[in-house]
Amino acid sequence: MVNFLKISAAICAGCLCAGVSAQGYPVKPIRFLVGFPPGGTNDIVARALAPKLSENLGQLVVVENRGGANTAIASELMARAAPDGYTVLMNAPGHATNPALIKLNFDPIKDFAFITLIAESQNLLVVHPSFPPRTVKELIAISKKHPGDINYGSSGIGTTVHLSAELFQYMTGIKWVHIPYRGGGPALPELMAGQVSLYFGNLPTVNPHARSGKLRAIAVTGARRSTAAPDIPTVAESGVPGYEVTTWYGMSAPAGTPRAILERLQSEVARAVKSADLRDRLTGLGAEPVGNTSEQYAAFIHKEIAKWGKVIKAAGIKAQ
Repeated sequence: MVNFLKISAAICAGCLCAGVSAQGYPVKPIRFLVGFPPGGTNDIVARALAPKLSENLGQLVVVENRGGANTAIASELMARAAPDGYTVLMNAPGHATNPALIKLNFDPIKDFAFITLIAESQNLLVVHPSFPPRTVKELIAISKKHPGDINYGSSGIGTTVHLSAELFQYMTGIKWVHIPYRGGGPALPELMAGQVSLYFGNLPTVNPHARSGKLRAIAVTGARRSTAAPDIPTVAESGVPGYEVTTWYGMSAPAGTPRAILERLQSEVARAVKSADLRDRLTGLGAEPVGNTSEQYAAFIHKEIAKWGKVIKAAGIKAQ
């Protein structure tokens, strides 16, 4: 009886402590892991969000770059962290594509508590001006007429630039030749020189070249037209219904993090991305603020993993 009372008291004390920790959260700085080196868009988005979160939460949010393996290194580090809300991760599309590309030391679903989708941006399908197609339907028609003769550039195997093209081929039944480059930097000059015919580039990066006439814009890859380029149609509305690819930025915590802490983080991120200054900063990067619910974000992750798993398997893509 005494032992039972001691155990009951211990359980109650534990519950009380958990409740207090959630109510008082946070009481110390929060690590915000980013799976890329400093300077990239993921890092810029994280560093734009961190000061707002610090202000809203009353504790410092510190961005920590742990690049490598297309975000897998940072993801594993976060998955092994204590589920106390003091380590969070910037998720990126690699979280959805890595399961089909590389062997992971963590479960991309079970080891994570998904908080919110921070923002997402679109790619823009552009072609060299000498390449005849001006619409998605014309591109499909000429590709079917010349199977295996048309090449496209990408910023590397497994990137959203690469997978945008693979999904397009998967959904239309056409076949192009992939020319991977080591990043978007070397890929764009090759496209503008006519060495490759087409490219699914980051919208803010390639759209200025399209506006100047060095490239021709065909369509954006999101489900809706981009507010940054409302005159350019989507791939879906142009002849490939259901086509959608975005580069996205989300936040997650280790599985087992108290729900009250997850809800606090979700509400503060949503509040931050609605603020005028952060919203303007994100749109300047070509990203549209989201700040959806944890349930919506988790459903999005499940959908992305399933979609890219099918495409990667069908295309026979292997990480290099």
